[in-house]
Amino acid sequence: MGQPLNVGVVGTGAISAQYFRTIDRLPQLRLAAVADLDPARAAEAVAPYPGTPVRSVAELMADPGVDVVLNLTVPAAHAEVALLAIAAGKDVYCEKPLAATSADAARVLRAAEEAGVRVGCAPDTVLGTGTQTARKAVDDGLIGRPVAATATMVTPGHERWHPNPDFYYVPGGGPLLDMGPYYITSLVTLLGPVATVVGAASRPRAKRTIGSGPRRGEEIPVSVDTHVTGVLVHASGALSTLVMSFDAAATRAPHIEVHGERGSLVVPNPNHFDGLVQVAGVGDEDWRDLPESAGYVDGGRGIGLADLAVTPAGEEPRAGGTLAYHVLDVMESLLASAHSGAAVPVASTCERPAPVALRTL
Repeated sequence: MGQPLNVGVVGTGAISAQYFRTIDRLPQLRLAAVADLDPARAAEAVAPYPGTPVRSVAELMADPGVDVVLNLTVPAAHAEVALLAIAAGKDVYCEKPLAATSADAARVLRAAEEAGVRVGCAPDTVLGTGTQTARKAVDDGLIGRPVAATATMVTPGHERWHPNPDFYYVPGGGPLLDMGPYYITSLVTLLGPVATVVGAASRPRAKRTIGSGPRRGEEIPVSVDTHVTGVLVHASGALSTLVMSFDAAATRAPHIEVHGERGSLVVPNPNHFDGLVQVAGVGDEDWRDLPESAGYVDGGRGIGLADLAVTPAGEEPRAGGTLAYHVLDVMESLLASAHSGAAVPVASTCERPAPVALRTL
């Protein structure tokens, strides 16, 4: 297997604990250092991992013992931190989205290509057994030629549980930029890249009220659309209908369904690594469960980093920057369509990532 990939983490907010647990249990990865604008928060975050040094961002970037920078900052800082890592000659793996704008994401990819380093990006949930089992069913022709899909995510809003939800309601946030990467990355994994989008969006409330923590009761402004819907026209010809909302109480719709000429699939929550895949063929009276048949077993946030560690030099990692850029481009194009009222071609494209055979890291 060789030496583990030494990971330096920038940003130790709530999501970092999930990454730390994955890094700690996988031999392909080693937690080398952490940095945060608040050193006390960084020290608290790595307290369960004694001996992990807390550095400044500059010190972490200069550390020759760090091979890859795991960028867990807020979306507005993703590009800045990624470019620092690339300038230091390090690979970089970002929490989603790759950047707050596709223009910034393109800068990151150009800089990485010039520097000869690799870029990876969440979500890596699509590498788990849930989405990968569904993908294998599609690739094996179980439902025939795919013609359509639906993807639905509705919630009343993250301010109900997050103590500092401000970033969800500024550019780079909102339901599309926050949760859309999971759903659209899954749709691209299942059906291939998107060529054109048609969208609509709304923003019913100008303010949100924080529901937990020390700021409970505080109102925060909303400067992004909080309900986004649209149609993604895949290059294959399949049509995906997308609904992403911070304005609805609940739904009974499946997270994702894929419909083919001979059958339909229920695909599990793309924010999770596993879950039940179900299929119904034409003429079937009921759905039947599919056994896990592909994907990383017992996945957790960070398996994309481990996949990057074993990806041969010169090959795009499955949770790679090109895919993440395309997904961001799709989301921006959808918002542009919503505001213009016209269909918008998606300028970028990507390859479907290589499938993951059923395995344990």
